[in-house]
Amino acid sequence: MFWAYAILTWLGLAALAVGLGALRVLLLQPLAGEGVAHVLGTLAGCALFLGVIHWFVGRFFPRADLRSPRTRVRLALLGLFWTILTIAFEFGFGRYVRGLSWQILLADYNLLAGRLWVLVLLTLYFGPRLAAWAIARRKR
Repeated sequence: MFWAYAILTWLGLAALAVGLGALRVLLLQPLAGEGVAHVLGTLAGCALFLGVIHWFVGRFFPRADLRSPRTRVRLALLGLFWTILTIAFEFGFGRYVRGLSWQILLADYNLLAGRLWVLVLLTLYFGPRLAAWAIARRKR
């Protein structure tokens, strides 16, 4: 059941990302330009993702013992799962639905060009462990 909820939560994260992307392009980009809009949109997305991840981890790991190898492995697998789903969606949808070239798809991974997409992936990957740490710390 855990993994079914993980998939549903990821679908919610994907819908949130699509909605944020639309808002960024329609509202923020005309006001601030593409570069600034990309940075602000990415940071806002990461913050919202962390909120959702914190909710999920609090629901399924309410008393997470971070010293437990089982808990650490499950949190790491959850982050890896969400990261892989996101990469598969990004490349699959971008390439085969939108028809974007590999060059355009890979451009969002270029930190030197100011593209911060990798922060979203890092948020998804490390987010479950960070949320569990925050929850455990708050309960002390």
